[in-house]
Amino acid sequence: MTDRAVTVVRAGPLTTVQDLGRAGHAHLGVPRSGALDPAAHLLANRLVGNPPTAAGLETTLSGCAVRPDRAVTAAVTGAPCRVTVDGRPAPWGAAVRVPAGAVLDVGPATRGVRGYLALAGGVAVEPVLGSRATDLLSGLGPAPLADGAVLPLGAPAGPPPPLDVAPQPAPPRELVLRLRLGPRHDWLTDDAPRTLATGRYRVSPASNRVGLRTEGPPLVRAREEELPSEGMVLGAVQVPPDGHPLVFLADHPTTGGYPVVGVVPAPDLAAAAQAVPGTPLRFVPLRPRAGAA
Repeated sequence: MTDRAVTVVRAGPLTTVQDLGRAGHAHLGVPRSGALDPAAHLLANRLVGNPPTAAGLETTLSGCAVRPDRAVTAAVTGAPCRVTVDGRPAPWGAAVRVPAGAVLDVGPATRGVRGYLALAGGVAVEPVLGSRATDLLSGLGPAPLADGAVLPLGAPAGPPPPLDVAPQPAPPRELVLRLRLGPRHDWLTDDAPRTLATGRYRVSPASNRVGLRTEGPPLVRAREEELPSEGMVLGAVQVPPDGHPLVFLADHPTTGGYPVVGVVPAPDLAAAAQAVPGTPLRFVPLRPRAGAA
């Protein structure tokens, strides 16, 4: 631990500490959590010379602002936004040197939802079950940031790479999610896969780190009995009583009692993290793999 730290000047509506999450604890009822857009989080760390496991900040829509007590190298990735240092424009998607006492402001997203702020040395809050990630469902990890909070920083691992700018995918204008059917698609009517494939869905404003909620044609259950609670995985598409598919994200519960019509492959979920409310959403059911039961 070092005596380096940053003070939160503006916390934004929801800014959390995130790393790659705490895998391997689902049997304890603890989800993985971690950055919703892992590629953007990893890129921010790489730009400031941090190892992939370092913790940073994940912002939501309106960004945040911090003031380091010592000069620090920082980088902002994820949702495009205006970045300033003491009011002066600074690069987005590239490393920037922030002097001691200066305010680094990550502005509102111009597109997308979640931004990632990495600071050289990483945010060094106390780990819980091997991770510094904030888990909104279980309450593990540090609380979401509040104005005036002080976050410790670790020692820089090394100089940032000699890179002017790094390309990043744009937030989606249409969210396309592949879907492997099962394990409980047979609890829905036979036309459910067709409804998913052809229905006009959009991202609901009620979406959060637990799950991406949808608006569009509801799926109809074929069986009305209770389904015993069973394990849930990242990307599971659960069908609650209102029939609107819910895609589980990083802070999802580890068990559930509503039928799962299918599972979205993990690589597709980074785009879901950046889909603003109202974004058109299309599910693409995948054909069963040869030899699959």
